[in-house]
Amino acid sequence: QKVHVLPQTVLYVADAETFSGHEECHEQKKARKRNSKETAIALEKLLPKRCQVLGLVTPGIVVTPMGSSSNQPQEIEEGEAGFALLFPKIDGVKIHTFHFSKDLKNRVFDESKFAEAGLKNNPDLRVVLLFGYNSWKSGATRFLHQIVNPLNEKSIILAGGQVESFTSLTSENNNAQPGDACGVVGLAFSGPQIQSATVLLDQDVADERTAEAAMQRLKAANIPERNTIGFMFACVGRGYRHYKTKRNMEADAFRKFFPNIPLFGFFGHGEIGCDRIVTGNFVLRECNDIKDDLLHGYTTVMTLIHLGSTK
Repeated sequence: QKVHVLPQTVLYVADAETFSGHEECHEQKKARKRNSKETAIALEKLLPKRCQVLGLVTPGIVVTPMGSSSNQPQEIEEGEAGFALLFPKIDGVKIHTFHFSKDLKNRVFDESKFAEAGLKNNPDLRVVLLFGYNSWKSGATRFLHQIVNPLNEKSIILAGGQVESFTSLTSENNNAQPGDACGVVGLAFSGPQIQSATVLLDQDVADERTAEAAMQRLKAANIPERNTIGFMFACVGRGYRHYKTKRNMEADAFRKFFPNIPLFGFFGHGEIGCDRIVTGNFVLRECNDIKDDLLHGYTTVMTLIHLGSTK
């Protein structure tokens, strides 16, 4: 008897070429430019109607080809690539999508919207993955600070980066963002069984030895490796350019210390994260109530999310 597990939440990420490439039009027997909206709708039709879907477009992709969790993760900086993570119903875990767009009329963000998204007055909140879009717009950085600063608590992992655009957010009536808007989309993971840790690879991490030292810090967090996902959010200025033409350096360093944890992520236009671990209220780095600096450039954020033990 076949058992089908339906996804409740889906995060998919594709590079810009995948969403704006060409496809053959059978009627005209020639290639035509694909519309990103068409591609997003086609993907959503493959999923259950009640499924929460968040889709992102980024300059590059980090993916572990599936079939075996021990497959080697790959940093794909050029060419078409993408992945989709399908989360089923998990006992003791809640995953919510959210979207905050900059209000052109008001300079101050209404923090009551945090509560609606489960990001405030939620003692079980453990991890928030944040993705800014249209970061080149005037006021985008200031708006991102308005979102990140109230969430900068020791009991929460924040990780993510700046993407080119988002193509799907099915929890909203209108999936398309206004062309002149900037904002933040993301996923919030809540549940007392969730454990998570992040480390930041700054500009000084520029060779195999220092990359592996960062992975050792992440390993020292002692996050359970079963039922755990790795995320890598890197600057487009890193990759093989940063490591003197040596490719896949950071993904290989991750695999050396976590051979059975699949790694996913992207290359983007700015990174969100720091050195931090959440298992209860223990943190990897104490800062004496000083807020961590969470917004970076030319860095890589490595994150582990453990979703609890499976039966």
